[in-house]
Amino acid sequence: MTPPPEPLDGAWRDTSLPDGERVDHLLAAMTLEEKAAQLNGVWVSADASGAPVAPHQHDASREPLAWEKVIENGLGQLTRPFGTAPVDPVAGRASLARSQREVMAANRFGIPAIAHEECLTGLAAWRATIHPVPPAWGAAFDPGLVERMAAGIGGTMRRLGVHQGLAPVLDVARDLRWGRVEETIGEDPYLVATIGAAYVRGLQSAGVIATLKHFAGYAASRAGRNHAPVSVGPREFADVVLPPFEAAVREGAGSVMNSYNDNDGLPAAADRRLLTGLLRDRWGFEGTLVSDYFAVTFLDTVHRVAGDPGHAGALALEAGVDVELPDPHCYGDRLVALVRAGELDEALVDRSARRVLLHKCSLGMLDPGWSPDPDDSPVDLDPAEQRALARALAERSIVLLDNPRGALPLAAPRTLALVGPLADTPDAMFGCYTFPAHVGRSHPGTPLGVDVPTVHEALRGELPETRIVHAQGCSVDGPGTEGFDSALAAAREADVCVVVLGDRSDLFGRGTSGEGCDAEDLRLPGVQQELWEALVATGTPVVAVLVTGRPYALGAVADASAAVVQAFMPGEEGASAIAGVLSGRIGPGGRLPLSVPRSPGGQPATYLGAPLARRSEVSSVDPTPRHPFGHGLTYTSFSWEDPRVGGRPFDGAPVSVPTDGEVTVGCTVRNTGHLPGTEVVQVYLHDPVARVALPVRRLVGYARIDLEPGEARAVDFTVHADQSSYTGPDGVRAVDPGRLELSLAASSEDLRHTFAVDLTGPARTVDHTRRLTCAVRLDPVEGEAAAHGGPGR
Repeated sequence: MTPPPEPLDGAWRDTSLPDGERVDHLLAAMTLEEKAAQLNGVWVSADASGAPVAPHQHDASREPLAWEKVIENGLGQLTRPFGTAPVDPVAGRASLARSQREVMAANRFGIPAIAHEECLTGLAAWRATIHPVPPAWGAAFDPGLVERMAAGIGGTMRRLGVHQGLAPVLDVARDLRWGRVEETIGEDPYLVATIGAAYVRGLQSAGVIATLKHFAGYAASRAGRNHAPVSVGPREFADVVLPPFEAAVREGAGSVMNSYNDNDGLPAAADRRLLTGLLRDRWGFEGTLVSDYFAVTFLDTVHRVAGDPGHAGALALEAGVDVELPDPHCYGDRLVALVRAGELDEALVDRSARRVLLHKCSLGMLDPGWSPDPDDSPVDLDPAEQRALARALAERSIVLLDNPRGALPLAAPRTLALVGPLADTPDAMFGCYTFPAHVGRSHPGTPLGVDVPTVHEALRGELPETRIVHAQGCSVDGPGTEGFDSALAAAREADVCVVVLGDRSDLFGRGTSGEGCDAEDLRLPGVQQELWEALVATGTPVVAVLVTGRPYALGAVADASAAVVQAFMPGEEGASAIAGVLSGRIGPGGRLPLSVPRSPGGQPATYLGAPLARRSEVSSVDPTPRHPFGHGLTYTSFSWEDPRVGGRPFDGAPVSVPTDGEVTVGCTVRNTGHLPGTEVVQVYLHDPVARVALPVRRLVGYARIDLEPGEARAVDFTVHADQSSYTGPDGVRAVDPGRLELSLAASSEDLRHTFAVDLTGPARTVDHTRRLTCAVRLDPVEGEAAAHGGPGR
């Protein structure tokens, strides 16, 4: 490496000045090459010995990057130093710190790089806590818990020297066949917005920049195929796709990542109206916009809207993409050459470099004396408090779909047959962005790094007096049925059979769920359905546990089963949560964030359908789900008493509210059973007559309430008229006067109390500053202690 140049000091080092002023002084002193270098990321892997990082050679068709060349003018970001290969945390922390010193020494200003990592289900690093996948967050209906989880993840990242996390995913699931459904929070924009915003608050409270993914439209691809075109109309885009991003930007999210798809032929990475006109000019987003990996290159190689890498880079930069990830293929020297040739305005480089440097300034990385060197504290990436959060979220996310004869909780059976491809493997618990699935499988022989019990192990601990006989039966996706005989024999001899079925999460066709693992239909993979049917035919009561990344069409066999439990890849503590629900130690309190289809071809469909999306006499296809959004059973019973409006008993008369006002509706929920339990009260809005065809109903509020036997809570929701707004035929979002209905419900189809509301006064145009969420108030009844609430508390 060449001798380091002399550092330049100046007003940009003065911490008493505003960040913007400091960065402007710095930019004025930088060369074009130095500014362009701030727009580059480089994919690296921390060294297991603690030596500096080395560039990761992910593409054998390209010349390997030379570290000294990459950093000679500075560097914007270090891509996944911990999430590329297994590395001991202590050695990795030392490796990253040494590399940062090299980056600082190589540029005239001593500017370090921002290190980023994946962190969707916990920091994607060896030995780090593995949390449940996002559909489990949605199933928990508990934004406070998600916020605490994200804060813990962020704290872990900062202790390692990582500054930015590539999460949360704010795509609203639109087609269950899409492999990345397991990365989405659910099919409802309000649920995604409130849970996603909680994740942003938590992560950034620890000083880590949250990155919103994937902006925008990615999950609405044709036929649920990864990277496929999106043909969503502007109204659906505005009312379904965008609201979660609006909410998270309002929370102050520091970064956004563009999506891979094109929207009506225009790739998101080259869409100036989306990335600059909407995101920045209208919404006021001031952070950095980073490319999804290789998305800038894809403008040339896949979308074919650029003739070469340099012009692909120019398109993305002009649209508003500040940093090219994971490596400098289209930015870097190619952007410099275009500026020198007069084909690209240097002001665009300045614009993006300023945003990157503002982030570094806000992180203290431009301050005198900033050091990448870690302290001497021990590094535990899976501490007890993180495992406790992973356990709590897993427990609160398990959904009891069916229990028609009260087979659950299990009554301490003498003999239990435990069957299925996921009954005795920790792989069942992992989403594709967990380290074991995303990286570990490329390094066979590497230990998981964290303790991940299997369902088999957890059930043995949960039911110590029960004889458990295990038989795999079949693989997740293979055609073989040779294991059926031993599985059926075990079931015939048992008092009850628990069959654990579902997905294996991986990447690009190597799994049944995950990025690039899209499904042709919604049948369980492989011969799992046949195994389940054969087990039910034995006559032994069968409890099915589905550990999946997406809901599947279960068919008549589910109706013939003793019970069905849904778990969305629940992380390192997931097996304990499943076993606890089966035994009754834990009362199931999860609710479906995604509808369960009735038939394999009943999708694409979500509950957010206008009347024509529902069953009709003019089509032979019935899209009615087997279980609707928000569904979930418990081991106890509840009454919903004392419906009220504005704090007064509801007399059935419509209540009048101005188009800029709000209304409070509520009831009292009482546990009338003999066991503790959880009720999730959901608020749905129905607009009987509108200027466009709207969903029959949509979620506008919710509260999760945990109650002891006999205990009651008063829950009240304050819904603002803004929440009734929609995008009209003129493309403008407005609140219309007229009749609305608000329903307190146990699911999108199980309405308990409905209130008529007349909005009066003029129509009102609203924008991204409108009221987005419903305030929730929970009060004890008859002197009882307060319970946990939902968003707005």
